[in-house]
Amino acid sequence: MIQRELLGTAQVPGGEELRLYRHDRDFMIVLGHNELMSTRKWGSEEALATMSYERIRHAKRPHVLIGGYGMGFTLRAALKVLPDDARITVVELVPEIILWARGPMAEVAQGCLDDPRVTLLMSDVAPFISGAQGDYDAILLDVDNGPDGLVREENNVLYSPSGLRAAKRALTPDGVLAIWSAGADPAFTRRLEKSGFAVDEVKVAARSNGKGAKHVIWFASTRQ
Repeated sequence: MIQRELLGTAQVPGGEELRLYRHDRDFMIVLGHNELMSTRKWGSEEALATMSYERIRHAKRPHVLIGGYGMGFTLRAALKVLPDDARITVVELVPEIILWARGPMAEVAQGCLDDPRVTLLMSDVAPFISGAQGDYDAILLDVDNGPDGLVREENNVLYSPSGLRAAKRALTPDGVLAIWSAGADPAFTRRLEKSGFAVDEVKVAARSNGKGAKHVIWFASTRQ
């Protein structure tokens, strides 16, 4: 029987410890008892990028902000569908996440961080949203397991009324805010609507083959 191997740990600023495991050929990043991400299931993370692009397809030189690199599934999917003149800003809070991507998970990363369209910033994504004004055609958030600060309490601001209003200001007139979640949250859907977004809540299979659990992505459009 193949045992799970601990490859590294990382302290989330203001939060708990992340652990990177390898089991056979698969990797998983774990927070406490929660498996945040795994190479066994990544269909909904890819959908976060591809379904967002469907909603901004007519944008010229689109600029996409991705909050949280994770295992890079969303970034790689975005690079496949976005045009050559697109810009992608990736904001990652935990340095070890990038070290793992360039180290033990380099084969998984497939060099996506080195694409000339990508700018990587090591920081909290919230200030980049609150300080922007019509800068992004799409904001893709996958920094928690849903619209609450699971990874760290400070992330709650992203899903608060003030955080959602900041996201709306940061988007272009036809922009979209996309938020990944492990499950539904009707109260958050109402909060998006009260913040002035037109909301499309989509259930997406966790696995790329359409099987497995269903995750949720909220696509919140600035234009009603």
